[in-house]
Amino acid sequence: MASPRRARARRITRKSAAEIALMGEAGRIVALALQRMAETAAPGVTTLDLDRVAEATIRGEGGEPCFNGQRVGDRVYRWAICASVNDAVVHGIPSERVVLQAGDIVGLDVGVRYQGYHGDAALTLAIGEIDEDARRLLAITREGLARSIEAAQVGRRVFHVAQAVQEYVEAAGFSAVRELCGHGVGQSMWEPPNVPNVATVPHPDLEVVLRPGMTLALEPMINEGRAEVRTDADGWTVRTADGRRSAHFEHTIVITRDGPVILTKCEGAA
Repeated sequence: MASPRRARARRITRKSAAEIALMGEAGRIVALALQRMAETAAPGVTTLDLDRVAEATIRGEGGEPCFNGQRVGDRVYRWAICASVNDAVVHGIPSERVVLQAGDIVGLDVGVRYQGYHGDAALTLAIGEIDEDARRLLAITREGLARSIEAAQVGRRVFHVAQAVQEYVEAAGFSAVRELCGHGVGQSMWEPPNVPNVATVPHPDLEVVLRPGMTLALEPMINEGRAEVRTDADGWTVRTADGRRSAHFEHTIVITRDGPVILTKCEGAA
């Protein structure tokens, strides 16, 4: 679940081996939920159907769906996943009224709490046959995430992670969302630092140096058209301002001396 793009005053925590193991178990459950939703998603399926699949998977594996109950201001989220279709960027509310159609793309974002620690990941799925522009959007966004992960090396800065995304997606003709970003994750769903997907817009967390034991949720949100977004009247769903499509891929990683390690990886999940 994306974090608002604002500075954080709290201390950045570096996790112990025991904490990373718990986050790895949370990440395994996240990835399994994504895999089972990917197996279920098809024309005629509702986004609420996918929410039920995810919640059953999470609880069946001993986790808790940590999006449910997240509070932002006076708003409380009441679902296990976010399901964002076509021009919805992130935070789409699952609904029995949203029926997937052939040609849609749907971003599925899920978070799990396991013994007090969190995992967070997302992918964007094609529903049936999609057009070439949509296939390219998904491929570029997925590769943008891969490049951001590769850039997350000890001694580098958050700046380099953001730069890796921005330079790649903009060279391909797409736009990275500015108003939302990745984030630290651990005992809380949102921890410092924020991890923007653009390096050319000033943000204090761009100067944060990456250290072993830091755990981050990296999540490029990439638009077909302009970078600007708007929020629906429901207070949650973020859409592209120009009505064009958006894609979202995310992994939780841990920074190690041997390079970044993905904690939410599962065969077929992302």
